[in-house]
Amino acid sequence: MALIELKHVVGGYGGAPILNGVNIAIEKTDIGVIVGPNGAGKSTTLKAIFGLLKVTGGTIDFGGENIANSLPDKLVSKGLSFVPQEKNVFTSMSVEENLEMGAFTRRDDFRQTMNWVYGMFPVLAEKRRQPAGELSGGQRQMVAMGRALMSKPSLLMLDEPSAGLSPRYVIEIFETIQRVNKEGVGILMVEQNARQALAFASKGFVLAGGQNRFTGTGQELIADPEVAKSFLGG
Repeated sequence: MALIELKHVVGGYGGAPILNGVNIAIEKTDIGVIVGPNGAGKSTTLKAIFGLLKVTGGTIDFGGENIANSLPDKLVSKGLSFVPQEKNVFTSMSVEENLEMGAFTRRDDFRQTMNWVYGMFPVLAEKRRQPAGELSGGQRQMVAMGRALMSKPSLLMLDEPSAGLSPRYVIEIFETIQRVNKEGVGILMVEQNARQALAFASKGFVLAGGQNRFTGTGQELIADPEVAKSFLGG
């Protein structure tokens, strides 16, 4: 059974819909990557899943129930985490305080999860007392991901995790995403470095005009001449 499945999802912010029948399905073992041109509805798809905009048609099945138009805090407690592209850390708080904020829905002892996050991101353990606003862009992205993982999600959604990062940090973030997935967390991400991300994606979705244009494994999409020409720069 799919971990999450979108069927014919329509939605937007009022007025004409941005999503015009999006279909996406991934399992817990998958890294799903959504690519496409600007304005295709990629980030809007993640926001629709996370209850940040109105879904007016279709279903979003997560954990056996339709979660369309659910409140974000309810979704976190169901096992869904979302890292937005911008303003995704509390800059005046320390690294450790940011991670603690990620466990706000939990009532149990989360120190074991925090140690797991520090094992995943050793640089954050070194800088745990430092304000997150003093870190590099790549390190801040690690804080944002670490905080999202503190709620022990079954699905982690990432909006442009490599945006604005140096090539070195892009590789590091992508390697970390693959490690997190191997630890049993499903990944659904939107990515501008399309070719690089599809190279390790088990599922790829090309959106244009708020609809699916191509769906396949990452390697299938990279190898498709039409996808390469129209969406991957040749």
